Amino acid sequence: MSTLTICIVILFCIGYFCIAIEAVTKINKAAIALLMFVGTWTLFMIDPASYIAAAVGDMKASAVAEVIEHHLGSTGTTLFFLLGAMTIVELVDQNGGFNFVRDTLQTKSKRSLLWRIAFMTFILSAILDNLTTSIVMIMILRKLVADKKDRIIYAALVIIAANSGGAFSPIGDVTTIMLWNKGVITAAGVITEIFIPSLVSMVIPAYILSLSLKGELVPQKDTVVIEENDCLTAGQRKAIFFLGVGGLIFVPIFKTITHLPPFVGILLVLGVLWTVTEIFYVRIHQDCEDTANNTNTQKRVSKMLSRIDMDTILFFLGILMAVGCLETIGVLTMLGEGLNTAFDGNYYLITGIIGVLSSIVDNVPLVAGCMGMYPVVADPASAMAIDGIFWQLLAYCAGVGGSMLIIGSAAGVVVMGLEKITFGWYMKKITWIAFTGYLAGILCYWLEKAFLF
Repeated sequence: MSTLTICIVILFCIGYFCIAIEAVTKINKAAIALLMFVGTWTLFMIDPASYIAAAVGDMKASAVAEVIEHHLGSTGTTLFFLLGAMTIVELVDQNGGFNFVRDTLQTKSKRSLLWRIAFMTFILSAILDNLTTSIVMIMILRKLVADKKDRIIYAALVIIAANSGGAFSPIGDVTTIMLWNKGVITAAGVITEIFIPSLVSMVIPAYILSLSLKGELVPQKDTVVIEENDCLTAGQRKAIFFLGVGGLIFVPIFKTITHLPPFVGILLVLGVLWTVTEIFYVRIHQDCEDTANNTNTQKRVSKMLSRIDMDTILFFLGILMAVGCLETIGVLTMLGEGLNTAFDGNYYLITGIIGVLSSIVDNVPLVAGCMGMYPVVADPASAMAIDGIFWQLLAYCAGVGGSMLIIGSAAGVVVMGLEKITFGWYMKKITWIAFTGYLAGILCYWLEKAFLF
């Protein structure tokens, strides 16, 4: 490993440490992530030819620009998906769309609510995706739980349940989508063999967290109030709800049909919702817009976009681009090769460690590195065959492993931003619980392979 590579890794580690102690330094994690992004790529520019063969002479700038634009493109798909999903959920929420879901989950018992939230999140994350599901469930939690201390416990469970639910579905997580598109796992295979381990990895943490909740919930007033002078009729509010939620369910179907990235589908849904609501608010109810003290203008998409949490978006940008630099200099590939050498033949250990690492760095480049490093074997009895032990465990570990640290998954990052959960609190209170469920799921998968499949 060259001196330059070591410097880049050290800079990344320092930045990561600063993010971890955000509660102490009071410096926003997005600022640190942006500095990591710029710092790592600036060091990279000292000698890009050592990493990119084409970066020599007059071709240096163009070769590096091509690599950065490649990573920026893959990062941008996540950012646009996040922007679209957050806006759609906020739009439905502001128009009272999630009230009936809230009413279905509502209960006086704190523990009963925890289990309802856990299973609802687990199921929805497999149908939609763990990121969108997390946003929806946090919106519902804000309606149900007034106490901040209790709500962040529920929010932590949302992260765990969303990642577990996304791991057994071919469309539930970015990494499973990657593996599914690559052809190393099948939809039937991953659902039948990973479902029970994923369920176990959610149920055990939910039980442990339920022990810390006692008593009854304090009633909370609706966060969405439909005023008498609201221009929207009940039918129009229902139309917005079904377009929003139905659109989110349609996104994976759209991807399957068109083979376009998921963010294209989410922007399609946002565009349709935006158009429909503009028709409602501008054409049909133009006279209501002139009413004094009317709040309808605040419910239009153009206003909601200004309220999107840009801290979370910029944090995503910084951290994913910094990880992209590590991928470009070959650190992630070297790490994977080292694991393969150290634990030759023991795929449970290899994928288990990859899962732990996915809670530290982004699981997408880790899984991408594994797909490029390990070949698919034609022998169906091999662990490297399609739906083999290695690939199925990789889908499970990369998805569920992200729950161990709050910045280890997209669901964790968005919940961190929405509920302002600190890295230190999550690591102290939740990490060991998520790790217990993670190990239990791996053990469950081993028992399946030993006695069922």
